[in-house]
This record gives sequence, C-alpha cells and structure tokens, in this order.
Amino acid sequence: MEHGHHEHGADASHSGGLKGYMIGFVLSVILTAIPFGLVMYPQFSTNVTIMLVLAFAVVQVIVHLVYFLHMDSSPEQRETVVSFVFTAIILAIIIGGSMWIMQNLNHNTMIMGN
Repeated sequence: MEHGHHEHGADASHSGGLKGYMIGFVLSVILTAIPFGLVMYPQFSTNVTIMLVLAFAVVQVIVHLVYFLHMDSSPEQRETVVSFVFTAIILAIIIGGSMWIMQNLNHNTMIMGN
C-alpha cells in the first residue's frame, strides 16, 4: 500500500533525513534571531526595520518550504508547487480584498468633525 512517501536520491541535501532537518532548523533559528535582535536593539529607522523583518520572514517561509515540506523544482513536486502557488494567490486576493473593503468602509463611514 502506498502511503505517500517518496524516496529521493541521496544527493538531494534537502530531501529529508536528519541532516536536512537540522540544516532547516538551524536556518530557522538564525532567521528568527536576527529580526528579534533588529527589534530589540534598534539600529535602523522603523520603516527599514519593518522591511528587514519582512524580508527575513519571506526567506524563512522559503526555508520551511524547502527543508520541512520538501518542495523543490523537481518534476515529482510540480503538482505540489502549483497547488501552493494557487493557494498563495487565492489568499492574497482574499486578504487584499478584505483590506481594501475595510479601508473603503472606514473612509466612507468616517464622521467629519466641525
């Protein structure tokens, strides 16, 4: 019976196993500690700090996708990657649309002072 486990070649460094998980874990800890340090010990303006934290968040999402969810550009993973991209697009539409609606609602119902 097939349980959805796929064997990848031993040459793939992010295909799983203890080594792949440890690399992912160490990268995740580093990518969490750096933004924490940026916020706790401010060296940059607020806007720069926010942009740096968001950049580290994007990199951390990629690390999680590669090292823990084993998503890569191999033909076997194409369906998984397409499903993920579709889900990300739908989420962006829903979240962006909700924010747009709430902003317009706030603007249209704002009480103007004298």
